[in-house]
Amino acid sequence: MSLFRKIFFSKSKSDQKSKERHIEDRSKYMPEIDLPIDESFMMNFKRNGGKFLYCDKDDEVLDSFDKILLENDWYEKDVCTFEMGLEHKFTGFNLNYVKNTSASFFFATCEYLIADSGAILVSSNQLREKKLTELPDNFIILASTSQMVKNIGEGLKGIKNKNKNSIPSNITTIKDFEPQKEKDFLSYGNSSKNLYLLLLEDL
Repeated sequence: MSLFRKIFFSKSKSDQKSKERHIEDRSKYMPEIDLPIDESFMMNFKRNGGKFLYCDKDDEVLDSFDKILLENDWYEKDVCTFEMGLEHKFTGFNLNYVKNTSASFFFATCEYLIADSGAILVSSNQLREKKLTELPDNFIILASTSQMVKNIGEGLKGIKNKNKNSIPSNITTIKDFEPQKEKDFLSYGNSSKNLYLLLLEDL
């Protein structure tokens, strides 16, 4: 049973919160705790400011997506995506799928979830040739627990193995999920994103 299932279906959630607090309160100078890969990703992702919704099955993914739209008033709005598969999977939400980067939010899959940094690894398969700074400030990323890898090296190796004939370009990571409250010249070029991760259990 994965950590996520343990967290969301455990009777003693207070014990889990206590454990998380203990790990997060440790001094940065103390030796690293060798955590399971899913636990490591969750801790680092949350520390980076990310929000994730754990889903046990596809129906829960659609339900969680609906909740995100309601929370942010994104119904009947433009959503930027370059992946036809997402348009087909998420029909019926009264969204206008466009390639326009001035949309309300950006919707994509990812290559891998990087445990040791809590980052999300993406490439031209999701971004085409767009820079992160050219995309909307709000992201919804769809991923599965099987996409977790320990570090960036394993992620890059995985991309290479999956795309032996044509390795994608524009490979980058998203790892700052604290939204910018105000835009000014000091935040120019900042790739911070208000990011929701829809995480599907598939192991």
